[in-house]
Amino acid sequence: MTATRKRVTKAGRRPGRPDTKSEILDAAREQFAELGYDRASIRSIAAAAGVDAALVHHYFGTKEKLFLAAVAVPFDPLSVTREIAAAPADARGRQMVRTFLSVWENPVARTPALALMRSALGHESAATLLRQFATRVMLSRVAPLIEGPDAELRAEAAISHMLGIAFARYVIKIEPLATASVDDLVELVGPTLQRYFDNPE
Repeated sequence: MTATRKRVTKAGRRPGRPDTKSEILDAAREQFAELGYDRASIRSIAAAAGVDAALVHHYFGTKEKLFLAAVAVPFDPLSVTREIAAAPADARGRQMVRTFLSVWENPVARTPALALMRSALGHESAATLLRQFATRVMLSRVAPLIEGPDAELRAEAAISHMLGIAFARYVIKIEPLATASVDDLVELVGPTLQRYFDNPE
């Protein structure tokens, strides 16, 4: 603990430190990037931030919620997968495209998502966070919607496909993909994603 860290009170709070939440998020990013999602813990993140673990729980609740805040994910993964799951089984590919793009089309949500994706291209720590988000958060929610064998692999393919679309459309802005309508992309890409959802047997 550095000399600038203040002693933690019994209640786990440090009065007069409005930047405490930011310090926890900085420590969380470092811990998740260095140790990975599984090995990083609320306790280790709290220690790195110089606060009590109870304060981390107070601000963020669970480790997953802290991770989502650290990565600055601009949407609720559970709500996204609920929308996909609510679609008929033969329409989940199209629904995944529409739901995914609806997040990116929102300027407020797009800004932090773009920042993470751009950072991941040049910084291994950011790439690690993006990879853990895709595998630990999204994969665990999409894979149960996949029918048949190799569900995890096919879920990864679907997620990777949409990340590629996002990169081409919003980061490097390849035309005509960059200005195509969401409806056109749903019809173009949806059937391909549907192949990942369908049982190949």
